[in-house]
Amino acid sequence: MYKANLLAAVLFSSAMCAGFAVADDREAIQSLLKLPLIDAQVPQAQVEAFCEARVPVLPNVDSLEEWERLTNHWRADMLKKVILRGAAADWAKSPRQVEWLDEIEGGPGYRIKKLRYEALPGLWIPALLYEPEKMTGKVPVVMNVNGHDRDGKAAKYKQIRCINQAKRGMIALNVEWLGMGQLSTDGLMHYRMNQLDLCGTAGIAPFYLAMERGLDVLLDHEHADHERVAVAGLSGGGWQTIFISSLDPRVTLTNPVAGYSSFVTRIHNHSDLGDSEQTPCDMATVADYKHLTAMMAPRATLLTFNIADNCCFASGHALQPLLDAAEPAFRLYDKADRLASHVNHVPGTHNFEQDNREALYRMFGKHFYAGDAAFDAQEITSDDEVKTNEELTVPLPTANADFNTLALGLLEALPHERLPAKASAEWMASARTRLTKVVNAHDYEVEAVELPAKSSSEIHAKLWKLNVGNDWTVPAIELTTGQEAPVTTSIVVADSGRASAAETVERLLKEGHRVLAVDPFYIGESKISSRDFLFALLVGAVGERPVGIQASQLGAIARWSKQQHPDSDIQLVAVGERMSLAAIIAAGLEAKAIDRVELRGSLASLKQVVERSYGVNEKPEFFCFGLLDAFDIRELAALVVPREVSFIGVDDRAKAELACLKSWYGDLGRDYDPLR
Repeated sequence: MYKANLLAAVLFSSAMCAGFAVADDREAIQSLLKLPLIDAQVPQAQVEAFCEARVPVLPNVDSLEEWERLTNHWRADMLKKVILRGAAADWAKSPRQVEWLDEIEGGPGYRIKKLRYEALPGLWIPALLYEPEKMTGKVPVVMNVNGHDRDGKAAKYKQIRCINQAKRGMIALNVEWLGMGQLSTDGLMHYRMNQLDLCGTAGIAPFYLAMERGLDVLLDHEHADHERVAVAGLSGGGWQTIFISSLDPRVTLTNPVAGYSSFVTRIHNHSDLGDSEQTPCDMATVADYKHLTAMMAPRATLLTFNIADNCCFASGHALQPLLDAAEPAFRLYDKADRLASHVNHVPGTHNFEQDNREALYRMFGKHFYAGDAAFDAQEITSDDEVKTNEELTVPLPTANADFNTLALGLLEALPHERLPAKASAEWMASARTRLTKVVNAHDYEVEAVELPAKSSSEIHAKLWKLNVGNDWTVPAIELTTGQEAPVTTSIVVADSGRASAAETVERLLKEGHRVLAVDPFYIGESKISSRDFLFALLVGAVGERPVGIQASQLGAIARWSKQQHPDSDIQLVAVGERMSLAAIIAAGLEAKAIDRVELRGSLASLKQVVERSYGVNEKPEFFCFGLLDAFDIRELAALVVPREVSFIGVDDRAKAELACLKSWYGDLGRDYDPLR
């Protein structure tokens, strides 16, 4: 009995020691992975410089003929290369649908007509038409758009603006904005518009078509004067105002209020960084907002900003760069007096209140009612005519489309069999070329800076700053256990950064691997400190792709690792949905340096991004324009064959989506199952 108890005690003691050893190893690894390697402001400074270098500069033009050629070129390219891409080109050609509904009493001298119109098939926009009771001949028309206001078209300051326009004899259209007021639904949350981008259709298109069709409604009115067409709005409405006014020549007077600034201004004033629609994919490959402002020439333009704006676009930094950009264009037309600005001091915050409204009325008087001595720009008091949300509600179809349902429809139109039945070297070469273009991959070189080494327990760490290309610094920690030279180098990345990957790193070290734990663009220590996903949107706007940057960095680091350890296999190990996508793209593009890929927690299909209705604010890497239109996870995985790609912990969806990969390995002489 004594011997048995002694043996049990020894076994228990050994187990406890082994447990403590495991705990000690994990703690040592964790402490090393958490070591800071780069200054916290480096990722911020680098993404700012990266984007600023790619924002187009407005050229100096001395000839009116050359200016008009450029303006027409920018306008055409914005429509073709930014807005009407994919299914949006067909949406723009769909028949116009307008349904007139109830008419309600307005106030003295005007009535309010309820209507709804289709921005694109299945997506209806509620609107209100403020119409003077007495009209003869042609009268000015105004489209009033609203910004991020939960009251939407019922916002008091907007109603008063529309009422004042109608009382001055103008036809005023009050349109609802996607995601606001009556259209405030989860599926129309602006960060979901990028689901369309993933499918190869411009997410900006519904916004543009909603505005364009609103102008159609106004200009179809029998009393509409096509020479006197205005657009005005606050904040997101100010963005809508400059966007539609610059691109649609039918607009003859524009008044964006605290609604936008140049991309360069935004880079240095983070309050101005806009949502998805204000930073549409690839816009800055064609034009900056300076271009859009100058493109208004010679049409009447009033730029209104607030002196102490508590939201965004404060006058002190936003206004002057736009005026400097636009003034030369107006001078080319000898119409400098048509470009005006107004800075609001009372209340001076983010507003379109009376002072700003009266600046707009003065603009109407100067350009729409020139010579009319009876025109008075002082606001007509109308507070008691403001309606409730309920009174202004416009009935909508119960199945009104939104960004998510539109994207789900695009999924159905995607080809179901894009991968050849048998492995094909020709397909792989062609697909690799297409993928390079879709993600805008870069062929980066790495210049490594080694920092003082660290050790903890039996774990040895080399610390690196990897300067990738001329743009990025990627922090990396190289871990070994001091045993004989490892035959495999595993490059580890994780959605939550390298510090979250201790368990994975520990496993790989026990398997005898050298581990290089890195934080690529946007991840872990490389996370952008201020307005992170808004900068990810800006990266897309300048023509780059966050996932393309990540994959390019990983490919470059793999090549560097191969140079450092030529006798070692290079394996990419990714933990999480986002880094799994970056890793499989990197492996697909880098066929020589990357020998194997291990993915833990990968999506089974990019369709799940839409099916789960992710927003770009959650996982910006997923919304690479046109990626799902060209590739799904299985096609990306096929680019790794005959090298090993392992999907760890797969579910039934993954088994169904990826089952065909096993036959691809068989075609190339390998009996290998990538699903674990």
